[in-house]
Amino acid sequence: MPFISNTPDQQKQMLADIGLSMEDLFADIPPELMCKDFNLPNGLTEQKVRERLAGLAGKNYIDLTLFLGGGFYDHFIPAAIYSLISRSEFYTAYTPYQPELSQGTLQAIYEYQSAICRLTDMDVSNASLYDGGTAMYEAMMMALRSTRRNKVIIDDSVNPIYRVMIHSYTSNLNIELDETNCVDGHANRDQIYKLLDDKTAAVIVQNPNFFGCIDDFTDLAEAAHKKGALLIVSCYPMSLGILKTPGQMGADIVTGEGQSLGMPMSFGGPYLGYMAAKKQFIRKMPGRIVGMTADQNDRRSFVLTLQAREQHIRRDKATSNICSNEALCALTALTYLLLMGKEGLKETAQLCADKASYAFKRLTAIPGVKPHFETKWFFNEFVLDLPHEAADVIAKLIEKGFAAGFPLSRYYEGMENSILICVTEKRTKQQIGMLAEALESIL
Repeated sequence: MPFISNTPDQQKQMLADIGLSMEDLFADIPPELMCKDFNLPNGLTEQKVRERLAGLAGKNYIDLTLFLGGGFYDHFIPAAIYSLISRSEFYTAYTPYQPELSQGTLQAIYEYQSAICRLTDMDVSNASLYDGGTAMYEAMMMALRSTRRNKVIIDDSVNPIYRVMIHSYTSNLNIELDETNCVDGHANRDQIYKLLDDKTAAVIVQNPNFFGCIDDFTDLAEAAHKKGALLIVSCYPMSLGILKTPGQMGADIVTGEGQSLGMPMSFGGPYLGYMAAKKQFIRKMPGRIVGMTADQNDRRSFVLTLQAREQHIRRDKATSNICSNEALCALTALTYLLLMGKEGLKETAQLCADKASYAFKRLTAIPGVKPHFETKWFFNEFVLDLPHEAADVIAKLIEKGFAAGFPLSRYYEGMENSILICVTEKRTKQQIGMLAEALESIL
């Protein structure tokens, strides 16, 4: 029987052989979603099809001013990025399996790794992680392999989407996962210190955390190291333009979402998880690692190195099953960092912090709007308490043209009136003022 069947008789025979009918194949689709009428209209010319599709797409367009964050951010993307990454030699390349033919792609990954190391103040970096959440999971597995322990402590100020991913990935693994409850928007030191013992592989925290609060984890790094555990820090890369780096804090592994480095929000991806670590953990790192060497003629060349992936060794010995190549996203991040430069990144980060501070003062001046946390140290996100349910207020603000924030009750109990608001360098003083006026009119 052929793999692809083109005639009704062949289709019926195939179904008969496996004891099913055509209806059985679609039994899981609810009847109200089943399409029973396939009387399609007559075909159109290419021009008419374009006009028809453009009209349909236009109905989906909603011009909202974004004050949304929660891990994905609306930053300005220089036009040069699209011009450079769209070059055919980058855009069509998939993965550098043949290093002698892939020097351009390999060098791009090598330069990306170098940029991430400089950004985080760490020794080594890799490529090919899918997003910030999977990068955090892979970092956790690195810690388990490195310490040969099975206990992990994670604070609930870490992005809840990432925590859901970690719980999903570890549900069938022999891992003790302890969550601590943050205090006033910061990692709960008291709970973490009580849970730290000689079975702990890692402590996972985030800076700035999901609430936008800024922290210094130097004390946690010292406490973890005294117990033989590692400190994993998830970090918003844009903030590193002005904040203390994870490397300076003593972090062992650093991860995060690289979307803010030149990638559009794009309805959820593709994104880029970055990872950097101290040199002693390089053999436990997943994904691709590119090294620089010399060929037989003493010319500089680049190769994939230290590849403990399932495609190269026995599956049960692999550090990870990550396969897809994220090199184009890594190239995007690298291009963004090179275009911005040290001073450009610093200036952009300072703009984010300053504009968020201005928005915080403007919005908390509205009667009934209060800060949720006492801390005043935040980067470009902050949490406010409203006199009404946040989800209802957000829905009304959308009608006024603002995607005003994230309702925290979706992930945190007792925060029905709390909203997470984000301000990037793209938001203007006028837009912040208009948001304040719209919010005040609704309240």
